[in-house]
Amino acid sequence: MTDAQRKLHEKIASGPRGGVRGPFLAWLKSPAYLEKLEETGRYLRYDTLFEPRLSEFAILITARFWNSQYEWYAHEPLARKGGLSPEIIKAVQENRRPADMAADEEAVYEFCIALHKNHFVGDDVYQHAFEQFGERGLVELIGLIGHYTTVSMTLNAFELQVPEGVEPPLK
Repeated sequence: MTDAQRKLHEKIASGPRGGVRGPFLAWLKSPAYLEKLEETGRYLRYDTLFEPRLSEFAILITARFWNSQYEWYAHEPLARKGGLSPEIIKAVQENRRPADMAADEEAVYEFCIALHKNHFVGDDVYQHAFEQFGERGLVELIGLIGHYTTVSMTLNAFELQVPEGVEPPLK
């Protein structure tokens, strides 16, 4: 490990993440890139206007879209802890549209699905999300989707899977 890698490893391990796992294992091979991604990821996880229930919902939708086993494994408990209902989590895990979503959850779901599947959002989806979150919220939601797409792609490309002995959560 180079000095730059070692410093970043120590910084991340001693921060709120509590360790260097998942995509960080790959990103550590490019310390300058990791430094930028870690800062962006930290902001998106901890400092946006979204409460954990909604940010983790967007992360799970993205993990499901990319079939990112590790991302789902890492964030599903955080979504539960953040207050996302088990029924919504199960529906997303099974690639179904959740029933009985709150208006803010529906806005996150529709926006994420539109961007992932269509690569744009229509006027109705945009307006609903805008009414829920405003301009700042839309920018931060797009940031969450984009960042966790990068995370999922990294995990998939480097074949970083769930720990040995853990059943992959996505079928």
